[in-house]
Amino acid sequence: MLSVVTADGITADGSAPIDEIVREGARRMLAAALEVEVAACIAELADEKDERGRRLVVRNGHHQPCSVTTAAGTVEVKAPRVNDKRVDEATGERNRFSSAIVPPWARKSPKISEVLPLLYLHGMSLGDFVPALEQFLGSSAGLSAATVTRLTQQWQGDRKAFGERDLSATDYVYVWADGIHLRIRLEETKAAVLVVMGVRTDGTKELIAMADGYRESSPSSAGLPAARHARPGPGRRRRRPRFLERVERGLVFPETRHQRCWVHRTANCLDSLPKSAQPAVKKAIQDICNAEDKEHAAKAVAAFTRQYGAKFPKAVKKIVDDEDELLASYDFPAEHWIHLRTTNPIESTFATVRLRTKVTKGAGFRAAALATVFKLVESAQQRWRAVNAPHLVALVRAGARFERGVLVERSDEHAA
Repeated sequence: MLSVVTADGITADGSAPIDEIVREGARRMLAAALEVEVAACIAELADEKDERGRRLVVRNGHHQPCSVTTAAGTVEVKAPRVNDKRVDEATGERNRFSSAIVPPWARKSPKISEVLPLLYLHGMSLGDFVPALEQFLGSSAGLSAATVTRLTQQWQGDRKAFGERDLSATDYVYVWADGIHLRIRLEETKAAVLVVMGVRTDGTKELIAMADGYRESSPSSAGLPAARHARPGPGRRRRRPRFLERVERGLVFPETRHQRCWVHRTANCLDSLPKSAQPAVKKAIQDICNAEDKEHAAKAVAAFTRQYGAKFPKAVKKIVDDEDELLASYDFPAEHWIHLRTTNPIESTFATVRLRTKVTKGAGFRAAALATVFKLVESAQQRWRAVNAPHLVALVRAGARFERGVLVERSDEHAA
């Protein structure tokens, strides 16, 4: 039958011939694959016979047609049926043939099952799945909101398993630690999620741990010391996660050099200044942060102190008191300075988290919020790029010395 097709390839009933061709091709290929699978099974078990010499495994027509949602759209499947008369000697129950291509319970392909949670993570609400994907796939089979909810419930188990993995044989050279506050719709307070990222010796970045900052976390489960955040009551200021406080006091990773985040420190300084003075002070702080080397950065700190010490002592104190930790990155390869000065590796990942939580106006429960953040970070981890000059990370781990960002070669006498 002829159909009138517009310039966009759409027929009068709203369908597209190309989509119909793709779905018909997928249906035929799937039917052929199922026939081959059943034929191979029967041929393999041809020697299985009863006392009368009759085969125990034979063909028995076809199952009732069912619809399976695939990446090519919804395809109608009419699978061959197998009559398997074999009995399991251990249990006494009949054996049942089950297709590895389309199991009896399958109504969507594994690829679709992977896509649904990702769409939810990146901003699509549950109520939008059916109308949006039905238009794209040609059917709403297996696309209900309840289906997505069941899939997302698996994330909590994934996060728990991630926190309980063994890190004893894992080596990290650089580590960032930061937190994000998430709105919880059914609670008065926000959830503080502590995220720890690291760099392996090959220069690749990796999520190390994630914990609820409000509750005591098991050191063994996260692979890190316990992280706790005080639950703020009325009139109380929100405190920093206790894990970060312990890091700063040297109670965690005592042999590790600490680098303060310049973005956070700059914001803290500007908060203590009048707005009229903030642009000039911000530029002076940037001169310190972006100095040519540690020597020039120290001179910039001295100049900053002379210029603003009398007028804004609180702001200057925030720089001077932590000068050693603010300038710690200069003792490492110059290629790594851009990575070490701030916690931007975590902040950039949090941008995806904030996008998702903005769409949903916050998770309903704390456990759901943590599971969502974990999956978002896990998804983003696949796109993280390695640090600049990754070959230098192993040298840092081996204790190599760098001056002005350049590797200091050992003398022949010292090497001997």
